[in-house]
Amino acid sequence: MASKITLSVEPRGKPIGKLPKELVISLSDSGAALHESIAQISGASVHRLRITKGSDRSVVPNSKDTSIEATGLRNSSVIHVKDLGPQIAWRTVFIIEYLGPLLIPALFLFPLRPLVYFNYDQPLPNPSNVQLLTCAMLTLHFLKREYETLFVHRFSSATMPIFNIFKNSGHYWFLAGFNVAYWVFRPDSWAASSEPNQALVWAGLALFVFSELANLNAHLVLRNLRRPGTTERGIPSGFGFSWVTCPNYFFEILAWLGIFLASQLNLSILIFTLVGGLQMWSWAWKKEKRYRKEFGDKYKKKRTVIFPFLF
Repeated sequence: MASKITLSVEPRGKPIGKLPKELVISLSDSGAALHESIAQISGASVHRLRITKGSDRSVVPNSKDTSIEATGLRNSSVIHVKDLGPQIAWRTVFIIEYLGPLLIPALFLFPLRPLVYFNYDQPLPNPSNVQLLTCAMLTLHFLKREYETLFVHRFSSATMPIFNIFKNSGHYWFLAGFNVAYWVFRPDSWAASSEPNQALVWAGLALFVFSELANLNAHLVLRNLRRPGTTERGIPSGFGFSWVTCPNYFFEILAWLGIFLASQLNLSILIFTLVGGLQMWSWAWKKEKRYRKEFGDKYKKKRTVIFPFLF
């Protein structure tokens, strides 16, 4: 078998300047080397390129761990190259999307309070203890998210389309930021009561602390499955992983239910939890299917992907 092959290169979608019609590459070269070669010749950023096989439209991974031979490409094979458009780093997107709900609660509760609730009798009463507690829980939750983004998470892809930042930020800034803050910190909300249900407060706080720590542990387990700079994956194990596919999502939802309880059952928090939970359920099923396909009999299939015995 020849060590070098010639690939036929075709654009997919809008034209890419200087894209070669053919490319000679070694079977032992990696998928990352193929991406780098096309990026260098065409002048496009390697992060904007998506390469698929013409035979079955499967993606040729931009990975140092996957050889050209392993992808199934052979001499005269056709590859399609698509320009994904302007990109932005995953880490940057996460930092920006969490920044809104990190800052908005404290802004609504303190400096912006007279402006946001201008239609109430002035001067406004001081925030209640439950409102202060809820604000602290929201702030700690998103501070933890920012910390994990900077120091814990390892991303399988370097970038995403830049326009995704508006969609992702919209979800967090408006649904978890403005929506939650406005309703929880209203002067007439249940959280504003001077005599809150103490059972809800303590149960919510306990559930929140436990879930945040368990969620962090799950993220550390996932982080340690992947060596820095690689896209390799392993089968996760440890606390929660024997129950469901994605215990990190399970504990994330439990943490929000803790905030919901401590806030005296504010419905805006429940709405955000339900919307986010449905999205996480979809992601978790995709991950379960990927585990089954990637690891085969080595992987113990899960019937529930987020909630034990339920979903």
